[in-house]
Amino acid sequence: MRSLRFRLPALFLLGAVVAGIVTAVVTIRLFQDYAEDQTLGDLRRQASGLAALYEAQALQSVDEGTAPPRFAAPRLERASGARLYYVGVELFPGRFSGLRALSLEEAGLEALPAAQTTIELTPPGEDHPYLAVAQPVQLGGETFGALVAAKPKAELTDRWFVLAWRGGLAFLGGLGVAAGLSLYLSRRVTRPVLELSRAADEVAAGRYETAVPSVRSRDEIGHLADRFREMTGRLAEASELERNFLMTVSHELRTPLTAIRGHVEVLREGLAEDAEARAASLEVIGREADRLSRLVGDLLDLAKLDARRFTLVREEVDLGRLVEQAAQALGEEARRRGIALERRIEDVPVVETDGDRVLQIVSNLLANALQWTPDGGAVTLSLGSDGGRVTVTVADSGPGIPREELERVFRPFWSRNGQGTGLGLAIARELAQALGGRLELESELGRGSRFVLAFPARS
Repeated sequence: MRSLRFRLPALFLLGAVVAGIVTAVVTIRLFQDYAEDQTLGDLRRQASGLAALYEAQALQSVDEGTAPPRFAAPRLERASGARLYYVGVELFPGRFSGLRALSLEEAGLEALPAAQTTIELTPPGEDHPYLAVAQPVQLGGETFGALVAAKPKAELTDRWFVLAWRGGLAFLGGLGVAAGLSLYLSRRVTRPVLELSRAADEVAAGRYETAVPSVRSRDEIGHLADRFREMTGRLAEASELERNFLMTVSHELRTPLTAIRGHVEVLREGLAEDAEARAASLEVIGREADRLSRLVGDLLDLAKLDARRFTLVREEVDLGRLVEQAAQALGEEARRRGIALERRIEDVPVVETDGDRVLQIVSNLLANALQWTPDGGAVTLSLGSDGGRVTVTVADSGPGIPREELERVFRPFWSRNGQGTGLGLAIARELAQALGGRLELESELGRGSRFVLAFPARS
């Protein structure tokens, strides 16, 4: 009862039944009105024609002195299909040949009609009402009586009853066809939905590798299947990234902690006998503590950016000095590895932004470029303006990034070589957007990568 496989055809059939009933009621009502109008039209023509014929023959008999007209009532009734009556004074006694006589009261009239009148009457000795038309009979401008043509109302009921019976049979046949189509369509619709539901149950249980059913249709269900498949892929990737992140962070935390613990033990047990050895141990402890601080800071920054709880400072920033500061901080590593760190700094308009965060972005981009540039390679750090924008560009001579990974490199915890936390570029892009700028990437395999940090210049 709760399944779409039952509810869809049931609702469809219910709608068909309601529509059929409404249509039948309206159709029968219209047919009743049509049958009554048609019957009254026939009775009016018959009564008018017979009365006119009688009047013409009566006048002719008076003018020419011939025998008066004679009504052969049984023949007329068989020919017309109506019951004929006469109300009023019989001008030529014995000339109606069986035409039934009615009183005004029996005909439902208060007086002889001056014009054709529609009436309902119940003939003497009968229980069923008749629909009738009374046509006045006039001679010399005087009304002497009325010719009444009547048909039983039961005939109308019989006619629409036959229509209702045949319509009911047609409706049942149509309902059977509709039931077959609804069942077929229900299966076509609910089968992929049920498969998607089962796949959703698997995903909810944490089994992201579950195969998502392939839906060939291009309707909403096909779109849903495509988006669901994309979602499960993202969830599987996120789960993999989470596992990699936990392993990477564990390693990144364990390495400096191990080094710090080892040198602390050396100092505690007095194994570093001279001042130079103790100074070296303290330097290692300080360096590894700074490494831990950077890792924790990156994690906190990412959490704040995701929660939109990041506080920014707006100030006028000298980007030339800031870029030079970032280059000097990483210049020693570049010299140690023989990497040419080239600076191309132009005079640019003043930018109103958060200088510390811009320095963090540029430092992350430079650190990423040095990581992927082989020893003896080159990294170029440029500052310039272009089309109302101020741009900081970091280009390297590394291996480049495949097209399918251009967007992936900005995802948190993802690293191409499995080293590092994969937070640097993710934080850089989020910070750029938070500052009102954008971070763009161009790369070609074998020819290096080019990151562009762009800010709108202050007018």
